[in-house]
Amino acid sequence: MLDIKLITSETEMVKSNLGNQGFDISKIDEVIDFDKQRKEFTAQTNMLRATVNTLSKQIGPLKKKGEDASALMAEVAETKKKMVELDAMQLDVQIKLDNLLDVMPNLTLDGVPIGSSEDENVEVSKWGEPQKFDFEVKDHVTLGEELGMLDFEAATKVTGSRFVFYKGQIARLERALINFMIDAHLEEGYTEIIPPFIVHERSMYGTGQLPKFKDEAFKLEGFDWYLVPTAEVPLTNIKREELFPGKELPIKMCAYSPCFRSEAGSYGKDTRGMIRQHQFNKVEMVNLVDGATSIEAHDAMVGRGKSLLEALGLPYRAINLCTGDIGFGAMKTIDLEVWMPSQDKYREISSISNCGDFQARRASIRFRNSEGKPEFAHTLNGSGLAVGRTVVAIMENYQQADGTIIIPEVLRSYMGNKEVIAK
Repeated sequence: MLDIKLITSETEMVKSNLGNQGFDISKIDEVIDFDKQRKEFTAQTNMLRATVNTLSKQIGPLKKKGEDASALMAEVAETKKKMVELDAMQLDVQIKLDNLLDVMPNLTLDGVPIGSSEDENVEVSKWGEPQKFDFEVKDHVTLGEELGMLDFEAATKVTGSRFVFYKGQIARLERALINFMIDAHLEEGYTEIIPPFIVHERSMYGTGQLPKFKDEAFKLEGFDWYLVPTAEVPLTNIKREELFPGKELPIKMCAYSPCFRSEAGSYGKDTRGMIRQHQFNKVEMVNLVDGATSIEAHDAMVGRGKSLLEALGLPYRAINLCTGDIGFGAMKTIDLEVWMPSQDKYREISSISNCGDFQARRASIRFRNSEGKPEFAHTLNGSGLAVGRTVVAIMENYQQADGTIIIPEVLRSYMGNKEVIAK
């Protein structure tokens, strides 16, 4: 959530920044108007409250003297009635103001490319050379089904489309990747968390999933609960509504979780295989830091994602998302895209974002700075990595002509020292 003081004091800057994201800037004028009305109602209410206090002080002495105080009492009653009416009007304006602020995206940092779509994202680095195969490349679906280790048909029978059964060595590969990623983060000073995989509405609001992305979430009927779309939600909210000592920062957490997404609006996209599913596994990184160090922390998190891909020997590129493609709560996002041979292109495997104090304002995550004053923390999150897509990338990049899959050396100790996945 943006600071209303920033919106009213730096209006043209805010309009320019959000306009670059495709946001309807007329809504900013509405925010300013509602904020003005709210302040006017508050001032009027305070004046009426002062009047009531003044009159009430006069009523007591009159009654003690046995004099008639009915006129003053009637005026107090009428003034209180006006206060109730003003409170209702102020509440209505506050709700309208909050509804607008709730769907207003974060401001982007300088250096974020200006553009209207993903076509205007900017490649900032690349690592590794895509392998040239001397046989016809198979996609992960064909490879997995021929090995008897990915079963989409059974998952559709049991649950529906966009689900899969992992079996045998592919199931073990998924589990090996989770352990490998967590272990790698722990070596860099992260604390491992096993979070709840169900969160309430306030937590979803805190990280910006609600209300804007309500259609993309799975809500449990009859409860104020949602299945987590990412471990970012419980990890970030672990300090929700707290004011804690600044010496606790930085807080660096990592967690494995299943992720549940309705994929609203993705009809017809990536319908084959495991690229876009309703349930998938992910290892998430979340940092809570002092605002003065958030840019440095973001660079370090991007480095963490890169190091995992390099250890796995998977070619990738880093993309700076433009204003038209960046996420709702992010000031800056770097996507890591891994090479997918069957598609002959790079696909996202990690999205690493600096959210500034945007989420902290929504979730009231504050610390006491060196002067003892409350200050909103900066929150950062990123995939480290999306596990299912990493499985896909390994299967396709390490496939052999006979349909077997070489296991990356760094994973072999997690796979019973096997070197190859074979039928």
